[in-house]
Amino acid sequence: MKTGKQREKFDVVANIVVIFFAILNLFPLYWLFTSSLKNSSDVLKMPPDWWPATITFSNYTEVFQSQPALRWTFNSLFVAGVTTVFVVVASSMAAYAFSKLKFSGKNVIFVVFISSLMVPKEVMIVPLFRISQDLGLVNNLFGMIWPNVAAAFGVFLLKGFFDSAPDALREASRIDGAGEVRTFLQILLPIVKPGIGALFILNFVQVWNDYLWQLVIGQDKGMKTLMVGVATLMQDLNPNFAYKMAGATVAAIPMLIIFIMFQKYFTSGISIGAVKE
Repeated sequence: MKTGKQREKFDVVANIVVIFFAILNLFPLYWLFTSSLKNSSDVLKMPPDWWPATITFSNYTEVFQSQPALRWTFNSLFVAGVTTVFVVVASSMAAYAFSKLKFSGKNVIFVVFISSLMVPKEVMIVPLFRISQDLGLVNNLFGMIWPNVAAAFGVFLLKGFFDSAPDALREASRIDGAGEVRTFLQILLPIVKPGIGALFILNFVQVWNDYLWQLVIGQDKGMKTLMVGVATLMQDLNPNFAYKMAGATVAAIPMLIIFIMFQKYFTSGISIGAVKE
């Protein structure tokens, strides 16, 4: 057993280690942002300036003037936001059915559905593109959305939260005259809100970073998403590295905002999912 003083020393050391690794993880983001505020020559300067000697926002101005960055940002927010909303709705209903309803072949269907997680998306890229092409979804934002809606991971994640909800709640609501839809929406869905928050962030990030599929579908310049558009900036022969850093910063900012907005639900969902009663 550790004494109180030993516990305090251990906590101090643990906090120092955690802060150290937190700084290491935040440093690339700090360097990206500060480099975007420098002149191009200062980015490659050795030894480097840890803070810009002269702060300039001309790199951001150039990104939005020379490229349709606003359109790319809208495309990314629309695709990631709409896809995530559809995934949350579909996954929550499917997870509720697999967890609480009784029907023939439920376990077999669930195993087959979850087994799709083992199939890499790259394997399905050609048939998915042919289907999207036949449906007229190439160069269409909805062509980037629909193939990502049936997310097996979302069903797997939320089923665990629905399993933790007592069956007595569902039985009591049925006794009170509530139908299946009302039981789902008003009784059980609020209980799994932390899981929905975690799924929202994880799926939003996954769709936001879905470079390959968005590159295949969005072939016109105006149909590119921010991640694809920023990647084209990196391949540009423009020697202004600060300009490219500004583009990468613009792509990172929405992710930070989304995480901050849903941080409470995300951490709560991860904590609840890690506890076994």
